Amino acid sequence: MTPSISIMFLQILLTILFPTLISSLNQEGLYLHNVKLGFDDPDNVLSNWNQHDDTPCNWFGVTCDQITRSVTSLDLSNANVAGPFPSLLCRLKKLRYISLYNNEINTTLPQDLSGCVSVEHLDLAQNFLVGTLPSSLTQLPNLKYLDLSGNNFSGDIPASFGYFRQLEVLGLVGNLLDGTIPGFLGNISTLKQLNLSYNPFSPGRVPPELGNLTNLEVLWFSDCNLIGEVPDTLGRLKNIVDLDLAVNYLDGPVPGWLTELTSVEQIELYNNSFTGELPVNGWLNMTALRRIDVSMNRVGGTIPRELCELPLESLNLYENQMFGELPKGIVNSPNLYELRLFHNSFNGSLPKDLGKISPLLWIDVSENKFSGEIPENLCGEGVLEELLMIDNLLSGEIPGSLSECRSLLRVRLAHNQLSGDVPVGFWGLPHLSLLELADNSLSGDIAKTIAGASNLSALILSKNKFSGPIPEEIGSLENLLDFVGNDNQFSGPLPASLVILGQLGRLDLHNNELTGKLPSGIHSLKKLNELNLANNDLSGDIPKEIGSLSVLNYLDLSGNQFSGKIPVELQNLKLNQVNLSNNDLSGDIPPVYAKEMYKSSFLGNAGLCGDIEGLCEGTAEGKTAGYVWLLRLLFTLAGLVFVVGVVWFYWKYKNFQKAKMDIDKSKWTLMSFHKLGFNEYEILDALDEDNLIGSGSSGKVYKVVLSKGDTVAVKKILRNLKITDEGCDIEKGSTQEDGFEAEVETLGKIRHKNIVKLWCCCTTRDCKLLVYEYMPNGSLGDLLHSSKSGLLDWPMRYKIAMDAAEGLSYLHHDCAPPIVHRDVKSNNILLDGDFGARVADFGVAKTVDANAKGIKSMSVIAGSCGYIAPEYAYTLRVNEKSDIYSFGVVILELVTGKRPVDPEFGEKDLVKWVCSTLDQKGIDHVLDPKLDSCFKEEICKALNIGLLCTSPLPINRPSMRRVVKMLQEVGGGNQPKAASKDGKLTPYYYEEASDQGSVA
Repeated sequence: MTPSISIMFLQILLTILFPTLISSLNQEGLYLHNVKLGFDDPDNVLSNWNQHDDTPCNWFGVTCDQITRSVTSLDLSNANVAGPFPSLLCRLKKLRYISLYNNEINTTLPQDLSGCVSVEHLDLAQNFLVGTLPSSLTQLPNLKYLDLSGNNFSGDIPASFGYFRQLEVLGLVGNLLDGTIPGFLGNISTLKQLNLSYNPFSPGRVPPELGNLTNLEVLWFSDCNLIGEVPDTLGRLKNIVDLDLAVNYLDGPVPGWLTELTSVEQIELYNNSFTGELPVNGWLNMTALRRIDVSMNRVGGTIPRELCELPLESLNLYENQMFGELPKGIVNSPNLYELRLFHNSFNGSLPKDLGKISPLLWIDVSENKFSGEIPENLCGEGVLEELLMIDNLLSGEIPGSLSECRSLLRVRLAHNQLSGDVPVGFWGLPHLSLLELADNSLSGDIAKTIAGASNLSALILSKNKFSGPIPEEIGSLENLLDFVGNDNQFSGPLPASLVILGQLGRLDLHNNELTGKLPSGIHSLKKLNELNLANNDLSGDIPKEIGSLSVLNYLDLSGNQFSGKIPVELQNLKLNQVNLSNNDLSGDIPPVYAKEMYKSSFLGNAGLCGDIEGLCEGTAEGKTAGYVWLLRLLFTLAGLVFVVGVVWFYWKYKNFQKAKMDIDKSKWTLMSFHKLGFNEYEILDALDEDNLIGSGSSGKVYKVVLSKGDTVAVKKILRNLKITDEGCDIEKGSTQEDGFEAEVETLGKIRHKNIVKLWCCCTTRDCKLLVYEYMPNGSLGDLLHSSKSGLLDWPMRYKIAMDAAEGLSYLHHDCAPPIVHRDVKSNNILLDGDFGARVADFGVAKTVDANAKGIKSMSVIAGSCGYIAPEYAYTLRVNEKSDIYSFGVVILELVTGKRPVDPEFGEKDLVKWVCSTLDQKGIDHVLDPKLDSCFKEEICKALNIGLLCTSPLPINRPSMRRVVKMLQEVGGGNQPKAASKDGKLTPYYYEEASDQGSVA
């Protein structure tokens, strides 16, 4: 081998074995390569960070100076990298721009960042940083942009933050900062944007020193626990473009100096307690104003005429105490897309040219006193999506022009004085999902054009004068969930096509003139929850197929001409209400319903009989004679049993008497919420230790088998006991009596298949009893975290998650006012004999009143360890987002099989353990090994939903209605959209268009 070949071979060998010795990468590149080694990079976005390059200037996210080749910018936004903040970046002396936005940067931010002397732009928003804010940030002499939003920083804002020299943007949105907003921020004279929203600050006033920030353009203080009046010094902010003080506790009159802010484009004052009136004059000077929201306050007076002469884009004044007419100048705004005035006392006619030249998207003037006709040109620009005018005095016909408005999604015109026929084209709008015309004087037929309304999910037509047959084309509405047309004059038979509406959950056509038989194939309506056809002229047999509708819980066929026998298959249903009275039914009543409690449900059927006294005559005599021999035998056996019973009774008497000493039956009061087949005495007689199935700080729970074979669960609550969480020592802050009242108030009025049924309650001076339906499979938590967890395969766990989600969605979206459970956990999800899930234990539930000022605050925490949303522990604010976080934890339990808190997590809870384990070890170390791997794709999708629900920022959590849809997509094999952190947290945020409006 020649020497030259030997040297070449040696070079190749060194390159393979010791590549760093041959590398020509400069020092800055070496620093960045070490940064790469400190990151977890699951998407391999840093794959071209090659140490064999001369410089890092062509690496992903890296920008260099074209002359000196020094690194000047590092942008790894949305790169999905994880790990601690790389302090090595401070060794890049020319680095001016750092963005690690929307990654998984964790641990604490180094307290000493003074080495980053050249950095002007530092964006670490939407990560998982914790700890206190580093005071050394003020030592960066060139820093102009600092955004730390969407992390978990806690503690006070450091006093050193008052000494920034050139800072123009300070973003701390959505952290866990406490204390009050400090006045020294008013010393940062260069500041243009100050964004502190969504932090659990202590109650405090808006610092008047902020009026010194004369260069300020954006002041975003939404949900910062601010109190008192807004200081007049803010009137000096002449350059302000966006002023947002929404969702606080500010009071006093609406500031008069608002009209002096001539540069402002957006004013957000909603959800406070402002009083007085809007300034009358000065609005014409605000030529830049485009959006104003003063809704959910206590503002009175009229809408200023000058305000409506501005080229507004959005005007929100809903839920106040305002009155008077809507100024006609509003029609001249060429940019108006949103007008929400609901829940006031406005009157007069709506301007007739409203919408003619404005691109209106959403208009909601519900719950006012507007009169006259609906303006003809509301959809003049052809983009109108929501038309909400409920509960006014509007009259005349629905404008024909609206039948051409193909952009409409939601129309609610109920509770007015509208008349005439509905325009033919209006029935068939292709994107319409909700059409509510109830309680008017509308007439005519449902047009066959309704076949074109392919997206319609709710058709509400009750209490009008509609007539004629229901067209067969109704069967084309494959997305229809609710069809309510009671109290009209519909005639003819029910269309046969009704049975192909597979999504239909509610069919209410009572008080009409319908005839003929029920259509065959009714068993196809698998999701039907309510069927009310009372007071028509329907005839024929009651189809036995109705007994196969497993979720049906309301059945009313009374006041018709139905004949034949009652199908025994109706016993398969779990009905909250059944009414077959006033028909021509005959034969025996099915045994399940042959009880006194159901007597009124079968009256008025001459040929109908059962073992209910007074229901029928002349039949009991023959039956009794046939059983004489059986009675004699029973009396003989009863004598023998009596002798044995006396002996047993004497032996048990003393213990039994002792257990019953505190019960005086004569002093018990019974309040029932459903028809009962038992009384309080039967319950009281069964409350002995032999029937005890559980006990705890909330009292004792008994399993009671009633004389007719039914089983109930009874919770016994003693007065004046403090509710505590024994496992976590979290005080609920209320007595058992408070919990009892909450449970009765909530469950007593709820009717849903996924909410546990409260039969009745019994009370006396010292004790209270709650009687529930019995759930034989206990709670999800007990089963999931026991040796029997193997019984719960993935399809069963998915069904449980789906059931519980639908129950919570009902509480949040279908109850008025909405109900927040406040203690969602696996132990409060009970399982019936078929492992169907019911949400239970409403002892700390609260309603969220739409008329209340903002989100309710509680005096203390309610909930259980591992399930409490982070913001709730700091702010005690009650809203649906807290329940959604807790439900997300339940999903994580179902996916991982682990408890919400466990010693193996150390100081973490389940949410943090899942996140860290995913980052460090991957998905396979998170999933429950008991689950079959063939379901892995579905399980991963459910895990994604659980993580989305447990997002640290409440605004990033989906509504329960959205959670249900995403879970349905999991079951249907469609990938739900992954949670992505919002790029720019805008103060003008709406979660879902469908959740807006006064009665959305």
